[in-house]
Amino acid sequence: MSSAIIVRNLAKRYRVKKRISLLRSHTEVIEALRGIDFTVNYGEVVGLLGPNGAGKTTTIKILATLLLPDSGEAYVAGYNVIKNAGEVRKRIGIMLTVEKGFYGKLTGRENLEYFAALYGLDRVRSKDRIDYLIRLLELDKLGADYKLLEEFSLGMKARLSLARALLSDAPVLLLDEPTLGLDPPSARRIRELVRDLAHKEGKAVLYTTHNMFEAELVCDRILLINKGMIAAWGTPQELKMRIPKLRVIAINIKGEGRVDRILESLGVKYEIKSEENSINSIRIHAERPEDVFNDVVRKFIASGFEIVSARIEEPTLEDVFIYFSEGSL
Repeated sequence: MSSAIIVRNLAKRYRVKKRISLLRSHTEVIEALRGIDFTVNYGEVVGLLGPNGAGKTTTIKILATLLLPDSGEAYVAGYNVIKNAGEVRKRIGIMLTVEKGFYGKLTGRENLEYFAALYGLDRVRSKDRIDYLIRLLELDKLGADYKLLEEFSLGMKARLSLARALLSDAPVLLLDEPTLGLDPPSARRIRELVRDLAHKEGKAVLYTTHNMFEAELVCDRILLINKGMIAAWGTPQELKMRIPKLRVIAINIKGEGRVDRILESLGVKYEIKSEENSINSIRIHAERPEDVFNDVVRKFIASGFEIVSARIEEPTLEDVFIYFSEGSL
């Protein structure tokens, strides 16, 4: 796959005034980005995840030519975001918020017609494109042709905002928390569309979110950013494999006997919790749980225990997020 977005050693600092007292203040330098590197390929969704203030929106704004970096380079669809800003803008669709930039006294369709004119789309092309997007995002069923924007729900505004990002059929999409605050049906619809845009239409999508469940559903790869630096990257499964201490064998057994002796004979770390009805709930920690799983089950069966349940528990993406956000590299 070819790279649609290339970022090399990108850095951005902000100078902000902090008040010390009623009459005194000082200037503080905040390093929003500290030399980050990454790529996004055509045909994939890459999630940019991190805590508040990590540098996600700053990265999106630099790629969208809305903000100048202090150093480093960034290319979108082969064009430098500083030297060729006009060419970059022709090749991106951007969604920064679901509410800003629209006109409350216009209908959903009229808003899209206005932005199509701003983007330089001719009347015939823009009508066909708007018709297609309204159907695609099911805005026709929600009254986009006759309802004023000020009557739209948050979910309708989110769909309209995504439609605006897709108006020019740009090959690169920059979507900053596109499902923030949405009801589950609206969020699900947008997630499905984003994956289809990448996997069926070959677009490159850079997607920021705080929702770990959503990131795992939508993203092919994930970049974890913390304090302006990329802390970890990879597929959701690869990231989970990087914190093996959170992978455990969870086994519930029923019967009488020295459970601890069996576990000690296997040379593993464990925790035992006695439940009702003579059931022992056991969590076994091993570097590679899959290597000892069968031995554990066989040992208990051979010792006369009944296996109530047994599984390998994987860390969630939220566990990964917390692990790397706390700086445990």
